[in-house]
Amino acid sequence: MGSLGDHIETNGVTNGATNGTNGVNGVNGAGAGHNSQPFNGRLWTANVRVNGNTNGHSNGRTNGHANGYTNGHTNGANGHHGEEWFVGSIDQGTTSSRFLIFNREMDPVASHQIEFENYYPESGWHEHDALELLDSVETCIEKAVKQFTSKGYSKSQIKAVGITNQRETVVCWDTITGEPLCNAVVWPDTRTKDIVRDLKNYPGAHAIPEICGLPLSTYPSSVKLVWLLQNDISVRQAYEDGRLAFGTVDSWLIYRLNGKDRNVHVTDTTNASRTMFMNLHTAQYDDRLLSFFGIDRNKVALPKIVPSSDPKAFGSIANGALAGVRIAGCLGDQSSALVGQCGFKPGQAKNTYGTGCFLLYNVGTRPVLSKYGLLATVAYDLGKGKKPVYALEGSIAVAGAGVKFLMNNLGFIRDSTKVGELAETVHDNGGVVFVTAFSGLFAPYWIDDAKGTLFGITQHTQRGHIARATLEATCFQTRAILEAMEKDSGHRLHSLAVDGGMSNSDLTMQTQADISGIRVERPSMRETTALGAAIAAGLAIEGCWSSFEELQELTDKKAGRRVFKPQVERKKAQRMYQHWERAVDMSRGWVRDDLEYQAEESSRPDILRKPTL
Repeated sequence: MGSLGDHIETNGVTNGATNGTNGVNGVNGAGAGHNSQPFNGRLWTANVRVNGNTNGHSNGRTNGHANGYTNGHTNGANGHHGEEWFVGSIDQGTTSSRFLIFNREMDPVASHQIEFENYYPESGWHEHDALELLDSVETCIEKAVKQFTSKGYSKSQIKAVGITNQRETVVCWDTITGEPLCNAVVWPDTRTKDIVRDLKNYPGAHAIPEICGLPLSTYPSSVKLVWLLQNDISVRQAYEDGRLAFGTVDSWLIYRLNGKDRNVHVTDTTNASRTMFMNLHTAQYDDRLLSFFGIDRNKVALPKIVPSSDPKAFGSIANGALAGVRIAGCLGDQSSALVGQCGFKPGQAKNTYGTGCFLLYNVGTRPVLSKYGLLATVAYDLGKGKKPVYALEGSIAVAGAGVKFLMNNLGFIRDSTKVGELAETVHDNGGVVFVTAFSGLFAPYWIDDAKGTLFGITQHTQRGHIARATLEATCFQTRAILEAMEKDSGHRLHSLAVDGGMSNSDLTMQTQADISGIRVERPSMRETTALGAAIAAGLAIEGCWSSFEELQELTDKKAGRRVFKPQVERKKAQRMYQHWERAVDMSRGWVRDDLEYQAEESSRPDILRKPTL
């Protein structure tokens, strides 16, 4: 069993024909060894050491020069040839930022990752320092480009940069100074639960999902902005003064990477669809939605909504190693993973196992509004006159975050990559079920008052049972989402493409296949989230990738795809799932008494009113 992210050391020996790089893989060993990546919350880090040997050559060098690498192709001498090009990808996640550089065969040839601080100032609160996010991205670019040029490449070969980012997280900044007004409020944050409860009872609330595709919950950006306007003095004052800029992380990064003076304030359709301010059908802001949340467009600068792939809309990087390089693509992280998996056809689905877990199902060019607890969202909008493509999405708040909990809070393991080994010390979960509702439960349940709850503990229970139950929790919730998707679409999925940190665990993926009763397909190159942003950027630039067919052909050529098939009896899988459903039902209501007490005892009108700003 491959543990959750084995650190790989390799001598850089790769098969140039398979990985398709000209004078690249012999230097960096990106073909072999890059697939196993240590768990890091939502994403995984490449930790590859190489010495530049190549397939079919004794030492992989030409005339001993540092830039004279070859991988056996006639045009591979001197490290590259005139037609070779690359696309960069900024991958800004919940626990870390990364920058990767992909070649035309969609293999990463250089990368750098930096973790940053997550702040939890109060129970249910989750914040980032917006300047720290920016600094981590800029540092990753510098380090990855340095690695790239050290292998004999030129910065001029990087034709464009794409951005993919954690969604829903809110950044507010001053339009005059360009500086953040407060910490970013991160997507799992639940401080807005009182506002959400109030809004659900407000006239017209039932129609909101029909316009934007999202249910009222603590999840989207809208209620986070409302909370800040009600509770943060700096944000409120900037709003009243007309100098407040609102954006998700993509907007913030694009604004600052372009330089504050350029004032490039945009977002793409996939990120905008997560705010609850965008009409899902028109892909533009809707005054009915803004009015419902009490937002005055004259007092806040909202980012312009543009397609996910565009050669001009996102501007260019103003400073640093890639100064002058265009930002040509932008996708929310889960949409980016779907694009990276080449999920371009209706009926294709992917599941990303990161800090949370997100399953997207391509439904084509017309949105499908769910009747079974799923989100309707934009899958991607790659421009050039094409219509946006929509998806049904199921979101799980806690996936890899549960592994982090075992490590940081309970001290079960010292390294998150070892959770699989701990889980394999026992044969099954020993009757333990762990409902990892640290931020309530997302799709398809949407239970705001659930809390993390551990059932079935006896004197027989060991750490391995709890570790296995933690991994199974994500698999059970994925099955619930798959069943809801089947009901909404009328079609049963027969396979599921996977990526993200936990997908590196053979145990977890086999468990997923067993519990769901369908094939689980894991690609050899699992950097699909970062790849999706690179694809969006490359499609916008002439001379890079030109069609979905070309991308699919490149994907199909890659070796090393792993398929996990169900191995347990259906009756056993059904019994396990029924235990999970019972546990979910019993996890409800743990914060209800506190909320009811607050409602009865508090006379403050700002808690139980519709936010009218």
